[in-house]
Amino acid sequence: MPEIANIFSIESSTSFKQVALAIFHYQSSTNDVYRQYIEGLKINVDFVTELNQIPFLPIEFFKSHHVISGSSNQNSKSELFTSSGTTGIIQSKHYVTDVSIYEQSYKTAFEIFYGNIEEYCVLALLPSYLERDGSSLIYMANDLITKSKNELSGFYLLDYDKLIHTLKKLEEKKQKTILIGVTYALLDLIERQNFNLKYTIVMETGGMKGKRKEMVREELHAQLCKGFGVPEIHSEYGMTELLSQAYSTGNGIFNCPPWMKIMIRDVNDPFSFLQKNKTGGINVIDLANINSCSFIATQDLGKSFNDDSFEVLGRFDNSDIRGCNLLVG
Repeated sequence: MPEIANIFSIESSTSFKQVALAIFHYQSSTNDVYRQYIEGLKINVDFVTELNQIPFLPIEFFKSHHVISGSSNQNSKSELFTSSGTTGIIQSKHYVTDVSIYEQSYKTAFEIFYGNIEEYCVLALLPSYLERDGSSLIYMANDLITKSKNELSGFYLLDYDKLIHTLKKLEEKKQKTILIGVTYALLDLIERQNFNLKYTIVMETGGMKGKRKEMVREELHAQLCKGFGVPEIHSEYGMTELLSQAYSTGNGIFNCPPWMKIMIRDVNDPFSFLQKNKTGGINVIDLANINSCSFIATQDLGKSFNDDSFEVLGRFDNSDIRGCNLLVG
């Protein structure tokens, strides 16, 4: 099994490729679901020597299979993360056999993008996530709240008055703050109070959760910027099936931590990749997913740019997913 330390010490594209290929060969032999998928594609793993030769597992497999690599470490703490879903929708299940890797991933990524967590107060406005079990976002937010060691850090279910009071108090103290919220709740908040935040980062996690009409990002961010009095809205790109997140510090352009990479696939040929600045399906390499699958073809549409940043443009409908029916059922 590749060393966990190597994942979080990647400093170049060369070392990323080396670790990614090592994890691919490990997962192709120890992950039964991934191995069967590769065999169904008639791919000889011995000939896989480049990132664009690695097959990406369709994300739908997390709804129908136990996607696990290797055997669990008896000394590690396991977690089951599940996706949010309306009635009748099958939830994705991510069996995390060592949650300490997830903790190391989001803690290290936070330090890369924002610095020391202890410098911040963390306010979480995540009602839809708090109202169910198994949210990886709630797990992360709760741990960051604890690690911030700030007495005002915490969750705010739907207590908007208390949150407004707390934000004002933190601004008066000139306290660096991160307000992470589900989109519809942030909109609810600014309908109750207009702000002029100078020391607070507003981070939306996406999703109206059926509470409001969907909006294009430009319109949404313009409304949030005006309501919070901030120049930019930050965003987080993550999902149940991943153990890493990409972050946007504005304009909807995301950057990955060093152990995560986005590749854009052709929507008509899911096994070929597009050049930069072309729109296609988002494939994610998440090396922190060493104990499940690090190579995932998502249902998101986007494009990547020359500096490896990327933009999320929407989702495709199930009828548009091609080449993903192997083993599903």
